[in-house]
Amino acid sequence: MRALIACLGTETNTFSSMPTGWKSFEETMLFYGDATQHPPGLFSEPMHVWRRMAEEQGIEVQESIAAFAQPGGPTTREVYESLRGALLADLEAALPVDMVLLCMHGAMVADGYLDCEGDILHRARQAAGDDTAIGCELDLHCSITQQMTNAADAIVTFKEYPHVDGKERAAELFTLLLDKAKGRTKPTISVYDCRMVCMWPTTREPMETFVREMKAAEDGREILAVSFAHGFPWCDVPEASAKMVVVSDDAATVGAEIAAHFGRRIFALRHETATNYLSVEDGLARVRSSNAGPVILADVADNAGGGAAADSTFVLKAALDAGMTNMALGLYWDPVSVRFCKEAGEGTHLDLRLGGKCGPASGDPVDLHVTIRRILEDTTQPFGTSVAALGDSVWVEANGLDIVLISIRGQTFHPDAFTQLGINLSEKQAVVVKSSQHFHAGFAPIGSEVLYLETPGAITPDFANIPFRRLITPFWPRVEDPFSEAGA
Repeated sequence: MRALIACLGTETNTFSSMPTGWKSFEETMLFYGDATQHPPGLFSEPMHVWRRMAEEQGIEVQESIAAFAQPGGPTTREVYESLRGALLADLEAALPVDMVLLCMHGAMVADGYLDCEGDILHRARQAAGDDTAIGCELDLHCSITQQMTNAADAIVTFKEYPHVDGKERAAELFTLLLDKAKGRTKPTISVYDCRMVCMWPTTREPMETFVREMKAAEDGREILAVSFAHGFPWCDVPEASAKMVVVSDDAATVGAEIAAHFGRRIFALRHETATNYLSVEDGLARVRSSNAGPVILADVADNAGGGAAADSTFVLKAALDAGMTNMALGLYWDPVSVRFCKEAGEGTHLDLRLGGKCGPASGDPVDLHVTIRRILEDTTQPFGTSVAALGDSVWVEANGLDIVLISIRGQTFHPDAFTQLGINLSEKQAVVVKSSQHFHAGFAPIGSEVLYLETPGAITPDFANIPFRRLITPFWPRVEDPFSEAGA
């Protein structure tokens, strides 16, 4: 037997003005056939799993590209078509193959392509033929389209948010496709549209129980996999709403019933699962009243993982205006300021114009007189069992605030992003992280509490008023009951 493995993706914020081109892929991940010879990242990690499982089964592995870009605006047509062409050329060269395993995001949009994943799966199916087992592992912030389900035998998404189960889902997909390739099963995909646009962290109830129930429904006989595709709220495509995805063994009717069961259940929980967002002022007030160690404040609207610039100054300015001290804030993508600090050197006092460089969603730059405490080159931070590059990191101190600057745009995943520079987070009254939820696994254990701020920015969580043009189906929370006759 022979299997082809590959990765191609990014999470596209269609409202972002930052184009996604070659540099974005080169800085994040770009390998041509040798990703499994390098340390795993979040989206190359499945390829490591697939290679290991295939080789244990005596299956020949053909490895294609592994390309992933930090979320931003739509990918340029030339870059997308070039990367897609490389993947499909490798597939053509490898034919015949028994399995095609693809790691993609599920919310990738390129110039001229609203459904990159569906486009890739469709072309892979055309090339490999109907007998080949084809499937993909997706980030749970994905759009599930008819083109995708028509072309794939199996679709599996992460179940956890933050995404700590990528390896498990990769192994699940491999088993699904191997069983199909060996004729043991006939995987069939059923989808239920939940008609919701929101975010669902799985680190608290009732989502913890919901995830456990999805896993329990996978009986290994009729029901092979159950996924909740949360959707990505800032990707304006026609099929953007959240969906339940069930893979059954040739049991479309039962699969549809299970998908509808979980879809109706998550809809019924819509008010219970909604995140409580605080204003910046209320969040800082909670910090002032706390005596129990660092309060973790999530600057959710400036999350690079959602396509934001990660250089907004709204929380920083509010903290300065309020006279707050003993706080750590990061990660600020500001390669210009990083360059200035590297030129000046550690220990130097410097007038620095920080952040606010990428447009109105970034706020205004803040002028500070800083002390450069530490400079590290080629830094990384952990994310689960993978690593994420930060480029050069700089710790500057100003007005009693410790601020971390980075040269490669990325969200804040782990306390190591601060502590590797020498910042002792346990001594801080608060830690501000530019992330929506992926910070939680690393920071929740060290914080007295975790608060989510409804900050201004590129991905502000006002889901009812996101200015969709392509998503025209009624959805909650814009419509209280989008399934009613009036809503529909």
